[in-house]
Amino acid sequence: MLIALRSTDRLASQLAADALRNAALQGPLSICGAVFAEMLGLPGRSSKELIDWFDELEISIEWKFDSADWQLAGEAYQGYVSRRRASGGGLPRRIVTDFLIGAHASLRGYSLLTADQRLYGAAFPGLRIVSL
Repeated sequence: MLIALRSTDRLASQLAADALRNAALQGPLSICGAVFAEMLGLPGRSSKELIDWFDELEISIEWKFDSADWQLAGEAYQGYVSRRRASGGGLPRRIVTDFLIGAHASLRGYSLLTADQRLYGAAFPGLRIVSL
């Protein structure tokens, strides 16, 4: 959703802005450090720029993971790999970061705002997902 917010595709950017605005009406917004790292990986960005942008959007960054986050992420990733192989999909196409994001939200009782409802719904069945 955050990548779409910064997209040059005006429709995608507007949909993401609307989704974030609606989510903010439900309560405070936060991301985990894994989201920050993914956003920083896109060309031409600096840590300071991203921190300032998240401050401007009133999105806090939760930097710490604990052992439960890592374990749940690993279990969810294992399930994904098994489902992918069983369906004939071959090698995994997702990275473990996606599962750290889901574990972070799931273990804290957060809702997850994502455009990838299918992945997170399968990996984290109890997670409340907010999608476009």
